[in-house]
Amino acid sequence: MTTYIIRRILLMIPTLFGITLLTFLLLRLSPVNPALIRGAGSAEGGHAMTAEQREEMIKFYGLDKDPLTAYCEWVGKVMQGNFSDSFVDNRPVVDKITERMGLTISITGTALLLSYLIAIPLGVIAAVKRGQVVDRTISFAVFLLYSIPNFAAALLLILFVAGGDYLNLLPMYGINSINAFAMGPFAWLWDRILHMILPVICLTYASLASISRYARVSMLDALSQDFVRTARAKGLSERVVILRHALRNALIPIITIFTLEVPVLISGAIIIESIFTLPGMGQLMFQSLDAGDYPVIMGVTVLIAIVTLVSYLLADILYAVVDPRITYE
Repeated sequence: MTTYIIRRILLMIPTLFGITLLTFLLLRLSPVNPALIRGAGSAEGGHAMTAEQREEMIKFYGLDKDPLTAYCEWVGKVMQGNFSDSFVDNRPVVDKITERMGLTISITGTALLLSYLIAIPLGVIAAVKRGQVVDRTISFAVFLLYSIPNFAAALLLILFVAGGDYLNLLPMYGINSINAFAMGPFAWLWDRILHMILPVICLTYASLASISRYARVSMLDALSQDFVRTARAKGLSERVVILRHALRNALIPIITIFTLEVPVLISGAIIIESIFTLPGMGQLMFQSLDAGDYPVIMGVTVLIAIVTLVSYLLADILYAVVDPRITYE
């Protein structure tokens, strides 16, 4: 196992270089020029830059160099732990990402945990009750959820339960109320939880629907195997057969979905955090794309790529934990 893990980690390096190179080239080929954006003046009365000043800014940020040369220089800085400074406010990219990382991790992590805690029991129940009313009801509900885009669900939730035209049960934007600084610790925590409910719901329901369908199919396949019939023939209770024998073997395909859901949740956070005005990495990525802030975009891309690659490695390790027959030797 140790040799396999080391080999996989070494294979991550060229993959990471390929992801960053493709992203860098796409950014440089885009029509958005951050120097032109910064030099266009502002609504607060700022003066537009002259052509000479824009040329100086282009040279200062290295935008006049060919993409491959600029990429090699960027890689050299990253190897030294320097992700450059933001084009927008000249702050270090690492600082901007670090201060927003915790919020995104808490939202996506909670959504992923809730997805599995709800989806696996739903999938198991649907498989055990195959063809019955319970199975059809669960299948209809998860297909309906899966068909709704997360941004549409966010807007509907805001309309119906967050101060729209109907109910005003939950806050619709921000991570805390305006007067949160004056609250006690428990009141502050409860206020934060209320603000996170809608974003977490929007990130959870689609993953829940996908995972539950895979859980159902995997569980049906496990229930049809010979070892399940043997366990029943031994007189074991149906609960033991399902939970100890069938479910354990059905978990392997479900673990595969874990590697797919992590990047999906992160990409979904870009939209959800923008809609609910949450100062996380998703909102930072959206704002950076809009402003052509190349260093921040590259920094966030590197982080997302690393998280995705590590999730694939973690899934392989979990395979061996769930099924001892898998050794990777």
